[in-house]
Amino acid sequence: MDKIKKVLLLGSGALKIGQAGEFDYSGAQALKALKEEGIHSVLINPNIATVQTSKGVADTVYFQPVKAEFVERVIEKERPDGILLSFGGQTALNCGVELYEKGVLEKYGVEVLGTPVQAIIDTEDRDLFVKRLDEIGVKTIKSEACSTVEEVQKAAHELGFPVILRAAYALGGLGSGFCDNEEELLAQAEEAFSFSPQVLVEKSLKGWKEIEYEVVRDKYDNCITVCNMENFDPLGIHTGESIVVAPSQTLTNSEYHKLRALAIKIIRHIGIVGECNVQYALDPNSEDYRVIEVNARLSRSSALASKATGYPLAFVAAKLGLGYGLFDLKNSVTKTTSAFFEPALDYVVVKIPRWDLTKFQGVKRQLGSSMKSVGEVMAIGRTFEEALQKGLRMIGQGMHGFVENHEIKIPDIEKSLHEPTDMRVFVVSKALKIGYTIEQIHQLTMIDRWFLQKLKHIVDIDQQLKEYTHLSEVSEYMEPSEFKEYLQSPEVALLLRAAKVYGFSDFQIARAIGLENRMKMEQAGLTIRKWRKMLGLVPTVNQIDTLAAEYPAQTNYLYLSYL
Repeated sequence: MDKIKKVLLLGSGALKIGQAGEFDYSGAQALKALKEEGIHSVLINPNIATVQTSKGVADTVYFQPVKAEFVERVIEKERPDGILLSFGGQTALNCGVELYEKGVLEKYGVEVLGTPVQAIIDTEDRDLFVKRLDEIGVKTIKSEACSTVEEVQKAAHELGFPVILRAAYALGGLGSGFCDNEEELLAQAEEAFSFSPQVLVEKSLKGWKEIEYEVVRDKYDNCITVCNMENFDPLGIHTGESIVVAPSQTLTNSEYHKLRALAIKIIRHIGIVGECNVQYALDPNSEDYRVIEVNARLSRSSALASKATGYPLAFVAAKLGLGYGLFDLKNSVTKTTSAFFEPALDYVVVKIPRWDLTKFQGVKRQLGSSMKSVGEVMAIGRTFEEALQKGLRMIGQGMHGFVENHEIKIPDIEKSLHEPTDMRVFVVSKALKIGYTIEQIHQLTMIDRWFLQKLKHIVDIDQQLKEYTHLSEVSEYMEPSEFKEYLQSPEVALLLRAAKVYGFSDFQIARAIGLENRMKMEQAGLTIRKWRKMLGLVPTVNQIDTLAAEYPAQTNYLYLSYL
């Protein structure tokens, strides 16, 4: 660590689907860690619209493409002691592997900091990856690595349809897709080979749960899992296209610890130093699992995990790359806990992707294993319902939450549930409102029943609010003191409280009880806010808590889970 005076960091590169702000975030954190150590940082990143290329973040910035020929020229000029490959996404990782294989790093005596290049190759080359995990008895999806279309056809017939094609060394699931027949297979194979010389044909596990673990390891073999996440959608939809919940909500204690132990076993065997992301497919009816992939780099999920837990993953990973142990480092966010400390969350974080598909004519709205989303939002709440509704309000689609949105025209609800699009969560909302059961929706979507029960809970509260349309009338002819007393009745007070606890905005409540028909939209929301203030119903400890004790008969299942 003493001899390292100058470090080259491969940055986030040009903005594109699958590679954007999350790698700007991880690179900026790594540069911050280098600055703290007094190490001269050299950054290569062609994108001027990033934090990491701002003045003062890196000591020297080259606005050049993250490609081997340009990076070699910078190495020749700057002569760095070390290079960081895992903070710029797939582009930086692929570039680093190319520099290693061409002998550029050896020629100029540049040390790869953190995860060794061979470990990166072991995780990126699908054939090698399966062999490495077979060595320690960890299950992977049954698959064949192919380099021609003929090999793809042969592998698909041996495995049996449906299969999924994955391109090696590709970003955001580029070129990947599910194939149910020969025609789909040939079309998908042609696309996959346009992105990569190697294509993996895997047996499809559509319908299994998709779980991720963010794991950190230092050179002394100390490991922790910082965060685990669960996809709302089952396997078959790219993580970047799916609603993701942290921490996982539907795993049993046994499942959680089994997958955690496997993640640590994998990271130790492959020899990763720093941070990595392990993705699993988990059978919803047993503890059977398959490892989908291991990202030997900071990923989109890492940025989410950092912000969700308050654990600065990229900052810590950069320090570990310089040779520190987890026990040497403090968590720079909490300032008190050690970096060798697994965060425990008493809240729920939901990530919701954002699409801009309406901008393009003729675009397919179906979601699959290849990314189409252009951004995402993160929402935090005490309950899944609250976090989800907050997130849906923020995605910029003009939605107010899970319910009380403008009517969406869906010609075929069953088809829309079975073939997911960017509007899937709102299709589920409509289905619940018109009487589809949780079981019917589960069979069509394979979304876990736990999530569907929580969504049904939101619809139930909405239905109860609709029974109080008279509130807008009585508020007009009652005296303020009389109306306040009416609001404080346990039925009304507990219902309003439940609505707020489970993520309803003031406007959603106003629309549900019919206030929007009597006044302007903004005024309706402000009226509900005024009523809440009369009750002292704000996000602090208040007197309404005592109502449950005073009127136990009124507290039905809607409120018991909170009160």
